[in-house]
Amino acid sequence: MAHHRITVERIAGGCGAEIGGVDLRRPLDPDTIAEIRRALVENLCVFFRGQDGMTDLDQARFAGYFGPFGRDPFVEGEATHPNVVKVAKEADEGDKPTFGGSWHSDWSFLETPPSFTFLHARELPPFGGDTMFSNQYLAYETLSDGLRRTLDGLRAVYWAKSYAKSAAFFDNRNARGMKVRHDETAMAEMVHPVVRVHPESGRRALFANDAYTVRFENVTQRESQPLLDFLYAQAVRSEFTCRFTWSPGAMAIWDNRCLQHYAINDYGGHRREMRRTTLRGEKPIAVGEDDNRRPVAAQ
Repeated sequence: MAHHRITVERIAGGCGAEIGGVDLRRPLDPDTIAEIRRALVENLCVFFRGQDGMTDLDQARFAGYFGPFGRDPFVEGEATHPNVVKVAKEADEGDKPTFGGSWHSDWSFLETPPSFTFLHARELPPFGGDTMFSNQYLAYETLSDGLRRTLDGLRAVYWAKSYAKSAAFFDNRNARGMKVRHDETAMAEMVHPVVRVHPESGRRALFANDAYTVRFENVTQRESQPLLDFLYAQAVRSEFTCRFTWSPGAMAIWDNRCLQHYAINDYGGHRREMRRTTLRGEKPIAVGEDDNRRPVAAQ
């Protein structure tokens, strides 16, 4: 589809595109926002280079064009804006778990998981620190007809297991540069469909990830694990992915409703700092669900 106010260049077959011709540090008009949103829905994740000097308030303004802010249950926001979160790994923390260092969809244990996530590069290592993304439409669509029919009717239990007591991010001992804190109110189990219908594209996407999915509803963890392990591997097949190499000031946006991502920890001895903002999405829509909900309109 043609774009008149931005340029869009696809970077991989699985997903991902770079957008040019726009300065995110300045207010944007509705037509430009609509083109960016369309490119995001079409490509699942989009990247903007050269946004150096972007402030937390700039980021909050830009993210706010796309919907209401979401809840970040285990990380406190910055003093500059409560919905802009610092994501940092110090130079001497290379052997510790990385925040976002496994394939996942952000906060998918919440009742209304995030729709879009915004991530802006503030300090980068001289090498490494890339982020990978994987297309969950393709993960679903390349399954057999029989397995798709089975999965269409399944629901799974999601839980914030990485933030449980004694887990990697119960507190900030593995990320002392971040404002990680425990939130007991977010520790309840949540049930979501294993296949969700995207409210804007209408396509079906696999919605199960190793970080937060625990078991199928009404099935034990032991009984669930073989099929879950297969789905976890299916979700991140290399042909479904793209890999983004960060540059100073780069901004990424991705759609958690049809994408998983993974922060690569390969820059030990160097510091990396980003700023993240999430937007509140809808309760995941199951296949066949009679639902009158509409996508959040661009604001």
